[in-house]
Amino acid sequence: MDTEDRPAAGPAAAPAAPDRPPGTARRLAAVQPWATLAARLALAGVLAYAAATKLPPALSVQSVEAYQLFPPAVAEFIGLTLPLLEFALALLLVVGLATRYAAAATGLLMVVFIAGIVSAWARGLSIDCGCFGTGGPVAPGETAYGTDIARDLVFLALAVLITVWPRSPLALDRAFGLHR
Repeated sequence: MDTEDRPAAGPAAAPAAPDRPPGTARRLAAVQPWATLAARLALAGVLAYAAATKLPPALSVQSVEAYQLFPPAVAEFIGLTLPLLEFALALLLVVGLATRYAAAATGLLMVVFIAGIVSAWARGLSIDCGCFGTGGPVAPGETAYGTDIARDLVFLALAVLITVWPRSPLALDRAFGLHR
């Protein structure tokens, strides 16, 4: 056996330092903050657009009422406050403040939206989801429940990515010492 074929001994054989991950891990560590930033901005854009299309609030109330899940007063409260919640989450994601919590709340919101759509589908309702302001009854062939659920699953995946890896550039979290 040549000396080149033998395992190295001594300090050269020591594993890589923990602050210098090997190849793939190093690349992932370099890409992750930028992927999180892209996910933050994409999700914030979707939330802001969804909130804006629910204005005036009567559109949002109509969308919530179409699901037939809540008494009228509760549906009205949800319809009035939902665009405000979506705007608030969008703002937190854009500026990167409380990023993990904003993303987790957004993920929970997506789960609620998906559950509502599944419920409407299972009960045979013919409604538009109202996700982007056009909720309410539609003709039976005009529903798009599968597409709506798939879209919200993508948004849920973005929220999970941000929740798990909240560190990203251009985030106020860094100014407060969070997610270093």
